[in-house]
Amino acid sequence: MDHNSYMGYALKEAEKALKLGEVPIGAVLVSGNKILAAGHDLRELLNDASAHAEMLVLREAAQKIGDWRLNNTTLYVTVEPCPMCAGAIVQYRVGTLVYGAPNSKSGSIDSILDIVKQSKFNHQVEVISGIREDDCKQIIQSFFKQLRKNK
Repeated sequence: MDHNSYMGYALKEAEKALKLGEVPIGAVLVSGNKILAAGHDLRELLNDASAHAEMLVLREAAQKIGDWRLNNTTLYVTVEPCPMCAGAIVQYRVGTLVYGAPNSKSGSIDSILDIVKQSKFNHQVEVISGIREDDCKQIIQSFFKQLRKNK
């Protein structure tokens, strides 16, 4: 499979979040050609500020393989990760991060900070951005537009 296909799975996860009234962000962690974990934001449902798609997926994959080191994996996320998630991506030793849309409010890869490529850390992450960017932007922008309309 290619980056577009895996991002398609992440977008399906974002759609699940949307149906639950959550911020529509989806993530998929891949090793080789196998999806280890897939998930979406659940902050509202779980009343947990750390229940971002990336955090849930990283935790699930680590439990599944029995190791917190997720070397040689690729994490697909619909939106550029925040500082918490970027830090977790480094701590879990993810090999590659692929994200769709930039996050001008809290993006910590390219927009505001650069956590995953910080040379002072003992692990750096390869980053590929802009995969299915328009699709990823559309779902999140329409969610927040509707949210503002409803207030």
